[in-house]
Amino acid sequence: MKIKKYFLALALSAAGLASVDVNAQEKFFKAVGSPHMPKVEVAWNRYYTYEGLVDVMQKIAKAHPDLAKIQSIGKSYEGRDIMTLTITDFSAGKDTDKPAMWIDGNIHSNEIQGAEFALYTAWYLTEMHGDTEFIQELLRDKTFYITPTINPDARNDFFLKPNTQNTPRSGVMVLDNDGDGLAGEDEMDDLNGDGHITQMIRKSPTGRYIKDPLDPRRLIPVGPDQVGDYEMLGQEGTDLDGDGRINDDDVGYYDPNRDWGWNWQPDYIQRGALRYPFTLPENRSVMEFVMKHPNIAGAQSYHNYGGMILRGPGAEEDVNTYNREDIRIYDAIAKKGEEMMPGYRYLTVYKDLYSVFGGELDWFYGNRGIFTYSNELMISYLYFHQNAGRGNQEEQLKVDQLLTFGDAFVDWASYNHPQYGEIEIGGFKKTFGRAHPGFLMEQDAHRNSAFTIYHAYHTPKLSVMDVKEEDLGGGLKAITATIFNERMMPTHSSQDLKYNIERPDYVSIDGAKVVAGFVVENEDFKRYQEQKLRPERIAVDNIPGMSAVKVRWIVSSASNYSITVDSAKGGKASWSK
Repeated sequence: MKIKKYFLALALSAAGLASVDVNAQEKFFKAVGSPHMPKVEVAWNRYYTYEGLVDVMQKIAKAHPDLAKIQSIGKSYEGRDIMTLTITDFSAGKDTDKPAMWIDGNIHSNEIQGAEFALYTAWYLTEMHGDTEFIQELLRDKTFYITPTINPDARNDFFLKPNTQNTPRSGVMVLDNDGDGLAGEDEMDDLNGDGHITQMIRKSPTGRYIKDPLDPRRLIPVGPDQVGDYEMLGQEGTDLDGDGRINDDDVGYYDPNRDWGWNWQPDYIQRGALRYPFTLPENRSVMEFVMKHPNIAGAQSYHNYGGMILRGPGAEEDVNTYNREDIRIYDAIAKKGEEMMPGYRYLTVYKDLYSVFGGELDWFYGNRGIFTYSNELMISYLYFHQNAGRGNQEEQLKVDQLLTFGDAFVDWASYNHPQYGEIEIGGFKKTFGRAHPGFLMEQDAHRNSAFTIYHAYHTPKLSVMDVKEEDLGGGLKAITATIFNERMMPTHSSQDLKYNIERPDYVSIDGAKVVAGFVVENEDFKRYQEQKLRPERIAVDNIPGMSAVKVRWIVSSASNYSITVDSAKGGKASWSK
C-alpha cells in the first residue's frame, strides 16, 4: 500500500498536483455527473466579485492548457478587462475551425448569478473532460466562448456598494436621472452600514400597517375601518439634493440590454437606450468579437429573474424575422430545456413579456443569424416546488425561516433619520429574491449549463459519406459525394440566408482533374445545377439540420483524391480515398 501511494504521489507531482491528498479516495467517493478531485477547486454556493471571477478563469486556463485559453476582448467603461475563456480541445483543431457557442452573463449588473452559471460551464467542461467520453467528443467538435460578466464595473458596484436587489441594473456611467441638471448627486445611502439598502418604516397615529404578532419581520395592512401603527417610508436613504425624493440620482440609469444594433430605438421610445447603438464599450467589445468569429452558431445570455427560456423577437415588428423552420429548431431545443430545468418555461419576449428594442438577443439572431436564448435565472418554484410567484412575501419569509434561518432578512432596528426622525430600518438583503441562495446555486447552474451544452451539441456537425464513382466512358467518370449534417441546426439560419450574412459552405475535391462541378438537386431524376466557375470547389447555400446535400464532379482523372467541406458555422470535414 505504501509503495502504491508513493508512485501515486510521484504521478501527482509530475502533473503539478502534489498538494492533492493521496488518501482522498479513502475519504470521499465520486458522485455521478460531478468532477472528482478537480484541478481547480471552486465553491459554487457563493458569489464572486469581478476579481474573483477572473481568478477562477485564470486557474482554469492554467490547469487545463490544452482545453482552455483566456483573453481580454476589450475594456469596460472604467478600464477593466472583459475576460473571455475559449474552451475546446485544441489538439483536435483550431477553435475558429469548429462550430462555436457563445455564453455570457451579468449584462444587468444586479442579475449576478449569470456570471457564476457561465463560469460553471467552463469549469465543468474542463474538469469532466478527462473521464467523460461525451465531453471529449464535444470538445473535439465544438468551441465555447465564455464571458461570465459583460458588465464588470457595475458587478463590483452591486457587491461592494450599498444597493437593493434591483440596483444598479445599468453600468456605472453617472447621468442626470432626476432631470435637475446635476448628475449623481443623490446616491444610495446605507444608513445602518450593512451593505444593503432595505426599507424604512415609522410609527404613525394614522399608519395603515401593523407588525404581524406571529412574525414581527412582516408588516401587514389593517382593514379599511382600522388604524395601524406604522407607515411605509420606502427605500432606505436620505434626500441629499432636497428634491423630496430619496436615492433618485445614483449611477445609471440606462439599460445595457437596449444598446444593441438591431431595431434600436432612442430613449424617448425605448427607455434606457443611450445615444446610439453600441454606445457602451462593453457591448461594442462583444459585438466586435462576434463579428470576428463567424463560427459562432449558437448563443446563450444569462439574466434573472423568473425561470424562463426566452427567444426573440423582442418587438412585434420583428415577428416575421423568425421563420417557421428556425422556430421549429428553437422550439425543439427549448422544449428539451423545460425538461432539464423544472419550473422553467419557454417564452417569446414580445408576446409573453414586453417589447424590447435594441436587445442583445435580437442582435445575435437578426444581425448574425445565430440561434440565441436568454435564460431568466431563478424562480420561486425551486424553494418548495410550488409556484408561489415572484415577490411573494409570505413565501420569502417562510424561506428565510425554514431554509436560510434568518440570514436573508435584516431585522428592524431603530435609527434617527435627519428628515423623518425616529424610524426603523430592515427588510430583505440585496442578495435575496432575484439571486439564488447558496444552497440552490450549483444545482440550477448545472441544469442551465446542461441546457447550453445541449444547444451547443446541436450546432452543425458535418461529415462526408457515401462517395460514389460512375464510369461515363471516354476517360471520364462522375464522383458524387453526400454531405450530411448530423445535428438539428443548419449551417445557415433563415435570417442568414435572407441577408447573405455568411459565406456559402464549400465542398472541394483535391487530387482529381475536374471537368465540371454540380450541386445535385435531385439525383433520382438527374437534376443538377452546374457551377461553371471553379468547379473543383462547389458552393453550397446551406446544409439543413439532420439532412444532407449532394455534390457531383465530372473528372478526367482521379486516383487518390480527397474531399473536404469548409463551413463557417458548420466547421470542417474531410474524406480520402
